[in-house]
Amino acid sequence: MSFSPDQMVFNDAGLIPAIAQEAESGEVLMMAWMNADSIRKTLDTGRVTYWSRSRQEFWVKGDTSGHVQELVDFRFDCDADCLLVLVRQTGPACHTGRRSCFYRAVRDGETIELSTPL
Repeated sequence: MSFSPDQMVFNDAGLIPAIAQEAESGEVLMMAWMNADSIRKTLDTGRVTYWSRSRQEFWVKGDTSGHVQELVDFRFDCDADCLLVLVRQTGPACHTGRRSCFYRAVRDGETIELSTPL
C-alpha cells in the first residue's frame, strides 16, 4: 500500500504533531508540528522538516543551528493523527541547548530540572 501525507488526520490549522525520538537510544527529543508538505519534504530529503507556527514557514531542523535530525524511520499512530520520527540527532534537539526538550519533571509536587544546556 503506498503512502500519501493526505491520508493523515490534520487539525483545523492543517497540522499534525510529530514526536522526534533518537533512533539508537529511544530518548524522546522533542515535539513539533508538520503539515502535508513538510511530511513530503522530510520523506524526500531524509532531513526532518517541520512547520514553524510562529514564522509560518518550513523549519528544516539544523539549517540554522547545525543540530540536524537525519530521518531513520517515519511512523504514524493507529488514528493517523500523530507522527513519530526516529532520527539521528546531531547536537542538542532543544532550542535551550539541551539534548531533549523534555528536561523537566514533577517530583513530589516540585519541578525538577533534569539536565543543563550542553
